[in-house]
Amino acid sequence: MRIKNRHYRTIWDDGKINPSVFAIDQRHLPLSFKIIRLRNTEDIHDAIKSMAVRGAPLLGVAAAYGIYFAHREALRKAYTGKEFDMYVEEKHDFLLSARPTSVNPEWAIKTVLQATAKARTAADKTLRALEAARKIADDDVRNCMRIGRYGSKIIKEIRRYSGQNTVNVLTHCNAGWLACIDYGTALSPVYISAERGIPVHVWVEETRPRNQGGKLTAYELEQMGIPHTVITDNAGGQVIQTGNADVVFVGADRITKSGDVCNKVGTYKTALAAYDNNIPFYVCAPLSSFDTGINDGIEEIEIEERNSDEVRIADDGKQRVLMCNPGSRVFNPGFDITPSRLITGIITEKGIIKADEYHIKGLFTGRK
Repeated sequence: MRIKNRHYRTIWDDGKINPSVFAIDQRHLPLSFKIIRLRNTEDIHDAIKSMAVRGAPLLGVAAAYGIYFAHREALRKAYTGKEFDMYVEEKHDFLLSARPTSVNPEWAIKTVLQATAKARTAADKTLRALEAARKIADDDVRNCMRIGRYGSKIIKEIRRYSGQNTVNVLTHCNAGWLACIDYGTALSPVYISAERGIPVHVWVEETRPRNQGGKLTAYELEQMGIPHTVITDNAGGQVIQTGNADVVFVGADRITKSGDVCNKVGTYKTALAAYDNNIPFYVCAPLSSFDTGINDGIEEIEIEERNSDEVRIADDGKQRVLMCNPGSRVFNPGFDITPSRLITGIITEKGIIKADEYHIKGLFTGRK
């Protein structure tokens, strides 16, 4: 996608034999555009933990590069055999500890390790790990485009049936291209629709406490020339209730085999408002965001509790301003669970399915 009319991916390597990896540092957006250089597993871990990189698919690709770095580090230490594998396994656990809620890093690392399993030498393992990380990144772009094409059909149908010129989409958090490698998940239908000449306006919930909607979603929509309006999280229900939103698109950090969806905290409230007002609520996610090993999202997904200062303090890098009563306790969960019963459908790279175990299982078995 574009930043000042120049194409960027969110993360990329320099194409060398022993490459450095570069990423857009999302902590500074929208006020400044900075690129960070990532050279080892520690850099990847810190970038994920600090949210310099964030968004489920992007976390997966970052973790894939991280486990490649683990291979390269073990090779440089002249480790072989079990010693080599033990080092990689240690870094595997280290990388996953940065953001425990999202399933994409675990999936991506597993995918890389499967690609290296039959390699005979440490050098061959390292090369295959790099190739696998690059492939995961390229596949994510293609998958996001497919999600966008399926979602764009929904937008087109809403416009046709409603008779209105512009379709109003409401979204929560950032599931655009900044959360992926390109195009995004929840915003991909918007971008594909715009490419096809379908007028779309986006209601952007600010997504407290880190304001990924107000900072990141609004930023990329502006860069792409998409009309949009930032609203407070609590205003989303009013916008839906008064008929000003035609459809809701959100992303996902983890989807259970029963169709429960873990996403940025506040998604559940938005889903309740959409359900109560008969507004379609779609989750946009690649197959890598599904965790078919768990059934009950509320009982089985670990919800990350983030630093209370994200709620207490406003920090622009130059000064820190207290935002609430200094003596009060703060609870700051990063995610919540939207039960499958509230979800109209899940848009994947393989098509649109119902949020239930039968249809989710069909994604992975090939059953129609």
